[in-house]
Amino acid sequence: MRLTVADVMTTKVVRVTAATPFKDIAEALIAGGISAVPVMDDDDHVLGMVSEADLLRKEEFREEFYCEGYRPPLRARLRQPKGRQKAAGDTAAGLMTSPAVTVSPEASAVAAARLMDAHDVKRLAVVGPDGRLEGIVSRRDLVKVFLRGDEEIAAEVRDDILDHALWVDTKGVRVAVRQGVVTLSGWMERRSETSIAVRMTKRVNGVVDVVDELTWKTDDSPWAAG
Repeated sequence: MRLTVADVMTTKVVRVTAATPFKDIAEALIAGGISAVPVMDDDDHVLGMVSEADLLRKEEFREEFYCEGYRPPLRARLRQPKGRQKAAGDTAAGLMTSPAVTVSPEASAVAAARLMDAHDVKRLAVVGPDGRLEGIVSRRDLVKVFLRGDEEIAAEVRDDILDHALWVDTKGVRVAVRQGVVTLSGWMERRSETSIAVRMTKRVNGVVDVVDELTWKTDDSPWAAG
């Protein structure tokens, strides 16, 4: 089963507008037990995201420059890097990271994880074909993929991969799963078939690792033929 973003995302989303004040954003994060909120326009399109890190920049900036009443000169403030410019923001419009990194609800959970890694973010706004917000997917949501039961994983490996996807004789293959680690043992006709079975099993949602204990009757690898 290919898990999609829609399968794991949060649909009840706490949201703010561009005009939402700093303190209201902080209260929304605390009350919702969340680390970021999307900033929405009047048509339910995502303008950006405000995270805890965005709010903390204000306090970091104050501590760095304003301790003991010090105020940097105007020229220094005008040349502030992006993070310090955010520290001057009092509403979501000035604090948010924009544009927000978004993902389709039909995207796979793996694709969402790679997108987070590529952009170094902890959550993605999920938007539909019309560009409107449908939910939020976080790293914590994606971890749910690995909470599938061992029996469920074993059944998918046996039914979807060995019995249907490979189109070869797999009656000699045994599947055992413990804590998400799949062990494939027994035999198959060709060495190349065992490699395919292992690769496809690794792609099953919830699989932590695959232990390959398969043997084969015919070694059809290129170096064996040579």
